[in-house]
Amino acid sequence: MTQQWTLHLATTTYTVGLPEHRRWAELRSWGPAGVEDGPSPLANVGRTPYLTEADGAPVEYAPFGLRPFAGADLVAGPVGAPRESWWTFDSASYKETSLRLTFADQVTGLRTDLYYEVVPGTDVLLRWTELTNTGSVPIRLERFDSAGFCLPVDTARVSFLIGRWCQEFQLRQVVLPAGRFEIDSRQGVAGHGYSPWLAVQDDVVDGPTWGFQLVWPGSWRIDADIELSGSCRVRVGRQPHEGAVLLAPGATMETPRVAAAYSADGLGGLAQVWHSYERHLSPGGRQVLYNSWEATEFAVDAAGQLELAKVAADIGAELFVVDDGWFVGRDDDTGGLGDWTPDPAKFPAGFGSFVSEIRALGLEFGLWVEPEAISPRSRLYAEHPDWVYHLDGRAPTLIRNQLLLDLGRDDVFEFVLSTLDGLLSSYPIRYLKWDMNRPPTERGRPGSGDPEALDLDGAHARNYLRILDHLRAAHPSVAIEGCAGGGGRVELATISRTDVVWPSDNTGPLDRLSIQYGFLHAHAPHVMSSWVTDAAGVFDQRPRSLRFRFVLAMAGALGIGADIRSWTPGQRAEAARYVAQYKELRPFLHSATVTMIGTPADPTFALQYTGADQVVVLAWNTGPLDGTPALSGRRPRLRLSGLDSTASYGSYSGAHLMSVGLPVDWTSADADVIVLERS
Repeated sequence: MTQQWTLHLATTTYTVGLPEHRRWAELRSWGPAGVEDGPSPLANVGRTPYLTEADGAPVEYAPFGLRPFAGADLVAGPVGAPRESWWTFDSASYKETSLRLTFADQVTGLRTDLYYEVVPGTDVLLRWTELTNTGSVPIRLERFDSAGFCLPVDTARVSFLIGRWCQEFQLRQVVLPAGRFEIDSRQGVAGHGYSPWLAVQDDVVDGPTWGFQLVWPGSWRIDADIELSGSCRVRVGRQPHEGAVLLAPGATMETPRVAAAYSADGLGGLAQVWHSYERHLSPGGRQVLYNSWEATEFAVDAAGQLELAKVAADIGAELFVVDDGWFVGRDDDTGGLGDWTPDPAKFPAGFGSFVSEIRALGLEFGLWVEPEAISPRSRLYAEHPDWVYHLDGRAPTLIRNQLLLDLGRDDVFEFVLSTLDGLLSSYPIRYLKWDMNRPPTERGRPGSGDPEALDLDGAHARNYLRILDHLRAAHPSVAIEGCAGGGGRVELATISRTDVVWPSDNTGPLDRLSIQYGFLHAHAPHVMSSWVTDAAGVFDQRPRSLRFRFVLAMAGALGIGADIRSWTPGQRAEAARYVAQYKELRPFLHSATVTMIGTPADPTFALQYTGADQVVVLAWNTGPLDGTPALSGRRPRLRLSGLDSTASYGSYSGAHLMSVGLPVDWTSADADVIVLERS
């Protein structure tokens, strides 16, 4: 190597080198600090017959042309010309926490800057690419990944999150001895099908693990390849709906960032790295909310909402959110979207007066919106039918009786921005639930030129983020919840600009336990909105107690969505005790290190929250009881980890808790909150 650069993270390092030929950069090492002091485990020491040298090298990023057979990160060329590209190294800018490498193609005029940035205090590295057309003709970008990563793994154990509506974040694994594994979304959002998260391990399940997430709210793609050189290569990037994007002469395009992480302690250790990163993005301490949707659905009126609010305040809620149905024309799902004016028939004394009555109960006020959606029966659609995605001569597809606004348009962007600004400025709203209940179809903008030049997917995503950035700056006291028909918009770009995200519309206790288990492998507890409702579940309808539901919701940002008017006085009193306990534990639960003990498929599943002086265990009985005390048996035990073996935790020693385990009692309850103070 003629040059190399080492990036220093909290406990790990990432080292990049430049070979003597200077045609591309290579990954030399990625792992615990000090791993860079020695020969690279990725270096190719053999020949590459019937391949190019780049096809066998641990290339950081390379165009098709330089790497024609093993998989290129960039497929680009001038319009009407071959899509091959070759480049050479131009320059570098380096600090211990950041790096920029520049490569130039003298023939096409395409300049590529590779960026690396350490997230302070974490083991997360951000990578992205900047593409600049210095030539005189447009360049067609057919594939433009954000980054590629070569891993010293010849048989990859690939973990991913799969799902569907009401069953998001199901953790799955596949062993990949050869070939390619790919997940993606073409829905204009992260989607319910797959999460833009991937983890790769070798055969040592609790050993070295590498993780990747794309920081992007639009369509995306991640693939893992066992290459002919014997290593595993992961490529991450956005996926334009148009198939390609045109880069005009003089223009620059920046790809989304990829968040990459390493842990020596398996998926559990990797999850803790992601949790630490998301605590860096936003703090915890979310208010206990009540949301009215499951109690009233579209039947919203001031009297009914105030009745719910009074009970919510008595239970200990801090925030009351009015969901869908508060605006004109919204008596069901066939109308109203786009006409974001409070319905005077539902709030006869005025919406401002209604909000004041909610606040007089000691509750902050929140509101549900779906800013990108539009109903064909709305006034907005009658005035601006061209604002929706559509194709000339094609009938639009209705999903949930609605269409989708083309947010990439300047006029639509200004409308959505001014609408939300107006609501937040007119009323003392302290919480905004931003929903999106359909993906884009008929994605076109007739009369506006080449779709590849428009980059509709990119324009929509960027304007969505611009609006969130504006709301953060203009209304800093407003908390924002990200949602898309459940967990369809859970990704790091949204998480970095919101306070919580909604993992799923399925709030049934046993279904939700599985959803939250997968979610916590990729994201932190404090960003996970979790409600207590009366729902039985969609897939597993075995009954569980109110205690089970509250302990489950305590694992994230606690909310309540049940029809609390129907709860008995005893249930309300029980709920108030759980809410008070959660408020007491909330700062700790949102900052402690989280360890998953078992899985939801086990008879007992638990989460261990560990701090310097306290341990909290949330535990759930997921299966049938064992018959005790009527029959002989032993109490289930949870082996804790990460404790001081010589210290005492409550009445147990650290050694006892880690070797024998913490006993739990399911004879009279199906969930528990166990608090252990260190002494």
